[in-house]
Amino acid sequence: MLELRTDYLDQLDRESVVALLAAAQGSIPAPVPVIVTCRDPREGGVGNRPESVRIEVLRAAIEAGADFIDLEYANFRQPQIGSKIRSALAGRPGSRLILSAHDFQGEFGNIRQLCRDLQQAFPDAIPKLVYTANHINDCFDAFDLIHQTKGDRMVLCMGQPGLISRILARKLGGFVTFASLDEQAATAPGQLTVGTLKGLYRYDRIDAATELFGVIADPVGHSLSPAIHNACFAAQDMNRLYLPLLVQGGEAQFDQFLDNILARPWLDFRGFSVTIPHKHRALKYVHAQGGFVEPLADKIGAANTLIIDPRAESGVQRIRAYNTDYAGALDAITAGMGIERKDLRNVPVAVVGAGGVSRAIVAGLTDVGARVTIYNRTVDRADELATEFGCQFAGLDKLSTRDAKLLINCTSIGMHPNVNATPVPAECLRPDMTVFDTVYNPAETLLLKQARARGASIIDGVTMFVNQAAAQFQLFTGQPADMGLMRSVVLGHLR
Repeated sequence: MLELRTDYLDQLDRESVVALLAAAQGSIPAPVPVIVTCRDPREGGVGNRPESVRIEVLRAAIEAGADFIDLEYANFRQPQIGSKIRSALAGRPGSRLILSAHDFQGEFGNIRQLCRDLQQAFPDAIPKLVYTANHINDCFDAFDLIHQTKGDRMVLCMGQPGLISRILARKLGGFVTFASLDEQAATAPGQLTVGTLKGLYRYDRIDAATELFGVIADPVGHSLSPAIHNACFAAQDMNRLYLPLLVQGGEAQFDQFLDNILARPWLDFRGFSVTIPHKHRALKYVHAQGGFVEPLADKIGAANTLIIDPRAESGVQRIRAYNTDYAGALDAITAGMGIERKDLRNVPVAVVGAGGVSRAIVAGLTDVGARVTIYNRTVDRADELATEFGCQFAGLDKLSTRDAKLLINCTSIGMHPNVNATPVPAECLRPDMTVFDTVYNPAETLLLKQARARGASIIDGVTMFVNQAAAQFQLFTGQPADMGLMRSVVLGHLR
């Protein structure tokens, strides 16, 4: 479909809208349904046009053969407006009314009652309910409503936390979703482009049986996980979809999100990648649920992969936790240094950071006998991690790499968009060391650039990212991942 947002026109009158409608219908090779909208400024419209002009424009669109017109429910309820629109539609049975309601601040007070009100106001109309999701957990009321109702209807969430509602509209049976022609033409917060929706998220492939996966993170917009997993799903012709899941807040909000997922098996979520800042929370949640925890993830104290396994015999879902960072990091290090794992024994290593990635890497390095020192801005966290794994620690201000043969950045410092930041002063870098940055966006961080300039060997975060993602893909699907495809997709996006 094509929506014409006529409220954006500089000259808004009957003649210009009829001409625009004719041009749009004539410029498309095959017939495409057209929606004509003249949005009220109180619900996101542009310009301060008189109400009489906006209603006259919609009547002209109906008379000119528009397939749909979109009118705000609040305005349709006014008798003088409702009667004019009803009369115009009566003379053009081929045109349909979309009755819409928008809230740019948050959720509707009672979305179910509002939907019923729209349906009762004009039974032949298509209800369109769009509200702002201030947190991803706000989306579940929209999912429930569209799941519990039938017929043509639209229920969407605006804002970055609501982005997934625009993608899942097809799976859940929504009448349409909305996308912009390019990034500058978006008409609502969180709206994707047509290219992203149909390319990255394979919108045309989605149906009611599509299984869902995603990356749980905050922030999540930078993540390339959707690109690589969806590319692998496409390459193997799998009816699976991978989504970016912006889960903000702390443990309570994280737990609520997973509770919402587990309470709705009909959403068909089957697995998650978990990253900053939720890896420890993921492990704790699975323990609390009585789910399976991989011993390695338990030892590390962090999970970066969750699997949801529907169990038909009990009618419940079981959740499992794994950690693929451990092997992904060790394989990246040994390949980059041209050694085997056993060769890391007694190698002095400086690890910067004490978060979830650090835990996995420190666990792996201490397992093979490396001599690890953890440096962190918050000394107590470094102390806690060092005590757990039997290694040394210090504050970040005490960073010393005199003896280190391997330096690893496990913080997010230097990650896009803060590409001019580095966690390690350039003078700490030496030609006889290897520098490994777990940040993968950009592929060559400022730290790696400075290390290369000093003559040090470097290992980029793309290698670890692809290694751990390939292991996740295996857990998600039971099939091996095409690691070459994954790496080429990552590098292509970074370029």
